[in-house]
Amino acid sequence: MTHALIVDDDVDSAAMLSELIALQGLTVATANSLRDARKQLALQTPDLVLLDLRLPDGSGMDLFSDPELLADSEVVLITGHASLETSILALRLGAVDYLVKPVTLKHLQGLLSRVTKPAVLKAEVAGLTANLASTGNFGQLWGRSPCMLRVYEQISRVAGSGVTVFITGESGTGKEVVAQTIHELSRRRKMPFLGVNCGAISPNLIESEIFGHEKGSFTGADRQHQGFFERAAGGTLFLDEITEMPMDLQVKLLRVLETGRFMRVGATQSQETDVRIIAATNRSPMQAVAEGHLRVDLMYRLNVFPIEVPPLRERLSDVPLLAGRFLRLIGEQEGKEKTFSPEALAQLSAYHWPGNVRELRNAVQRAYVMAPGGTIDTQWLPHPSGWPPAQPAVSTETAAPVLRSPEPAPAATAPDAPGDAVVLPVGISLADAEQKLILATLEHYGRQKERTAAALGISLKTLYNRLKQYAADDKS
Repeated sequence: MTHALIVDDDVDSAAMLSELIALQGLTVATANSLRDARKQLALQTPDLVLLDLRLPDGSGMDLFSDPELLADSEVVLITGHASLETSILALRLGAVDYLVKPVTLKHLQGLLSRVTKPAVLKAEVAGLTANLASTGNFGQLWGRSPCMLRVYEQISRVAGSGVTVFITGESGTGKEVVAQTIHELSRRRKMPFLGVNCGAISPNLIESEIFGHEKGSFTGADRQHQGFFERAAGGTLFLDEITEMPMDLQVKLLRVLETGRFMRVGATQSQETDVRIIAATNRSPMQAVAEGHLRVDLMYRLNVFPIEVPPLRERLSDVPLLAGRFLRLIGEQEGKEKTFSPEALAQLSAYHWPGNVRELRNAVQRAYVMAPGGTIDTQWLPHPSGWPPAQPAVSTETAAPVLRSPEPAPAATAPDAPGDAVVLPVGISLADAEQKLILATLEHYGRQKERTAAALGISLKTLYNRLKQYAADDKS
């Protein structure tokens, strides 16, 4: 039977927690000081320790000074208020989560349902690490390069905890796969993993989609709708492209992270939520803050444990492994196996991959379709000088607008400008400058949207949203 130990100098609080835990079918012991806690730990090793940091004879932190004392116990801090400092402290000490006083039955039940001995999670991570050399994968992630080994180490460290994770990296690097791997190695693995692309939802609907709405709360709301926070209850909510979320909604998200409560659109009462948040962006968080795309207080609240996913060009040694993996999956789907020639693998490993792993997957699929026989050669693969080979390489002027004198420049590309340049008059609005740059880049790549998105450093969904917006503006 699962055994819990409550370490809290507040006798009434400890007694209440003890009764609630006992009602859930666990055995429970209490301790009101460090001395009593050490005695209880010596008598019986608990599966779960609920630990208050402020005790009459010292700090709860002192129990972590002996690594063996809590080695087989899952430690959850009890705190009077949730804060960024508490989250960081919980992770550094080895705690997996924290409860905010007063502890509610719903949060306690969620916590108890996820109790897992640390040894079990450590064994799973050890198994993945041991097989990495032979299989080349860590969960759903593939690669053996040093930069990916660092990512695996970070995932191993944070997966078992309940803290918020902020994943950064270029579009197409696999940020959602990192989030899924964290979820699958966490105590929430049996509950839902829900991924939400904040840039793919209309600004008019995103609040309703995330928090839900009540029937009749707005025109067209003919029934009650559960939002992502409710649908991911007990599991993990992955907020991709968090910098695309409207600023007013970022304020409400920050409130949810700090209080653990949210409110449906049109509701009069808030409700508790029990989800782990993992956020991601393809922008630099500090740059997003400077540009007004991300609130600084939300950035610090999300950035408890940052993980940066490297671009594919920084781990080209993983390209043959990834390409082979994609080719096997396609072969299984199509019912016909194909292989790469040595020259094809060499050419793939020499390419820059501005679209990262997503571009590699698409390139492998195209080559599979176009190759007539069972061996894929270099003919249908991207060439280091550009993709397709006949197209010139991207000029450095493509990525950054060229600022000239303030003479009018109504077109995205001026007639007297170099072929790869975008001329912008001084004083043009940022929105107009962005539109001209996006449209000019789209034309430069022959309206190939994935290549355009990769060159601009945005996701394909964001590009589609921008183009849809421009089309709507032209009609109005």
